[in-house]
This record gives sequence, C-alpha cells and structure tokens, in this order.
Amino acid sequence: MTLKRIVEALLLASPEPLDTAQLLSLLADEGVEKAELEAVLAELAADYAERALELTRVAGGWRFQVRREMGPWVERLFPEKVGRYSRALLETLAIIAYRQPVTRGDIEAVRGVAVSANILRTLESREWIRVVGHKEVPGRPSLFATTGRFLDDFNLQHLHQLPPLPVDEEEQTDAPASTPDAHT
Repeated sequence: MTLKRIVEALLLASPEPLDTAQLLSLLADEGVEKAELEAVLAELAADYAERALELTRVAGGWRFQVRREMGPWVERLFPEKVGRYSRALLETLAIIAYRQPVTRGDIEAVRGVAVSANILRTLESREWIRVVGHKEVPGRPSLFATTGRFLDDFNLQHLHQLPPLPVDEEEQTDAPASTPDAHT
C-alpha cells in the first residue's frame, strides 16, 4: 500500500477537511514526515487536475470536491430546492465577514434596520458565525465573527480571499487616501 493511496483514501472517506497535522497524526505509525506528506498532496492534486474531482485546500485543511464546472450535472442528483437565504441574512453575514468582530449594533448601523434574532440564530446554527467576545462598553454586547466552517463552506482559505467591496464614487472623492489594514 503506497502512502499516496492511503492519503487519498483518508481524504475521500473524511466528512470534513483534514489539515496537515491531522493527516500526520493519522499516519504516525508510518513515520511520515511533513515534507513527504506535502509532496504526496501535491502529487494527488496533479493526478486529479483533469478529473471531475479536485483536491483543494480550504481553511479547515484538504478535501476532495467536485469541480465547479460539473455542478449542473451533479445538481440533478439532488432535485429538491436548496433553501434560499434572505437578503437580510446575506447582508448580515457580509457585514460580519468584512468588518469582524462586530456587535449587533454595528450591524444595525450599517444596514440601517434592526437585525432579527432569527438571522443571527440561523447563521450560528449553520456554524458560519460565533460569539468571539464582548465589547467593553455598557451592556457588554456580543462580538460576532466568522468561523472556519464559513471559510470551508465558501471555499476560502483566508478572509482576504473575499471579493473586494465596490466603492461608490462619492466615497472615493470624500475619503482620504489610505492603505488597507495589513491584518485582514
């Protein structure tokens, strides 16, 4: 049994992405080194380059997934409609993703309307957001941020891979020139 086949089997069988540390732990009895594992992952990615599946790295680690261009055919396996999310829910998620950590009040200030508790509950139940602390102001409101699951579900490794926000012409002329934060 080759290491490449073992790693391939582990990744195909796992319901969640596996990071390098998890793979090394699973392969501890074989004495696999990190560099050797990374070489095997690169080989597997190359092996699947022209196939319907691809080996991809997301925030949670490595996983096999169906290529995006195969979507129209794979969707036929699941004829029921996928739940649609409201504009309010998607706006709330976007505000959290781009401005995290944020309080409910911060979200309401950006949206200009109250945030429904159901929206926050839905985002938390999907494991896309979580409470990461409390703001040091009266009432100590919860601070929300996105999770690793959010990154995995949206096929991202890091938040900086989010698409840039469009800038209104008014904002470009009114705003002073500044550089983006390096920590985002």
